[in-house]
Amino acid sequence: MIKTQKVALTIAGSDSGGGAGIQADLKTFAALGVHGASAIACLTAQNPRRVLAVEPCSPKMLRRQIEAVFEELEPAAVKTGMLFSAENIRIVADFFKREKCPLVVDPVMLATSGARLLKPAAEKILREKLLPRATLLTPNLAEAEILAGRKISAPEDLRSAARAIHARFGGAVLVKGGHLKNCREAMDVFFDGETELLLSAPFVQGVSTHGTGCTCSAAICAALALGHDLPGAVETGKNFITAAIANSYRVANHFALGQISMAALKHPAREGGKAAGNRRLQIPAVPAARDAGREKISGDPNGRKLICRRFNPKTGKEPGSNNPV
Repeated sequence: MIKTQKVALTIAGSDSGGGAGIQADLKTFAALGVHGASAIACLTAQNPRRVLAVEPCSPKMLRRQIEAVFEELEPAAVKTGMLFSAENIRIVADFFKREKCPLVVDPVMLATSGARLLKPAAEKILREKLLPRATLLTPNLAEAEILAGRKISAPEDLRSAARAIHARFGGAVLVKGGHLKNCREAMDVFFDGETELLLSAPFVQGVSTHGTGCTCSAAICAALALGHDLPGAVETGKNFITAAIANSYRVANHFALGQISMAALKHPAREGGKAAGNRRLQIPAVPAARDAGREKISGDPNGRKLICRRFNPKTGKEPGSNNPV
């Protein structure tokens, strides 16, 4: 029997090294069981160490790529990555005025290497035209500092930055804190105005990776295409990127992210993958029984827990407590 797959579209840059951008997105879509479509916004001459050159696609060609996909394939979710130019950002923002589907925007401004991946003049268009249309924004630490207009130097700052970005642009936000200094775990904060999640996982020692931001946002996009709600999709993204880092492999003198199937996320021991032990702290607007938030990670031989503590996001306190988390 022929299976039918949901479609996810990535609008991003091409990475000639294969570790990030369109290439990482399509690998992630395939691993999670969705059909990946793409619209290439720019070409990069890039490897895991550095970006040598960037050349944008023409705005007309970018729009035609997106139109071609929507004409026949009906994407169930879309993500954007590196768009680079003001003209291309405007093309994408204008297209999604009329197309209503989940839109994950990875506001790619800086590469892990520190290279600038967005023209300075394009940042204004990004803020005014595209970010307000996003279902979810997924900035890394440096990008979150730019968008929130404040320094992030402690885990508590992740929360305030997520709230500030949500208030400024209106959509849900996932602030990725993996580069936060002096932390034992990689911590991310999700906030959509009602639900707040703190997702954390131990760092994988001895691995230096490339393309984690692209891969995480692509996994979230794939989960949305499969019908997950937004908090659930964000948790899938966190689990996927943590497992991908844990299953990294070597390419020449560099590491590449491993590709983990949805089945491996649910049953890592059975599928030969490595479990990474994410923790989830959930803070919905309506308090619920705290015992209901404790779940065992399926397939984790160590029996580690997903920790789910609920409290009112308006006060920042647990029910019946005077202490903020």
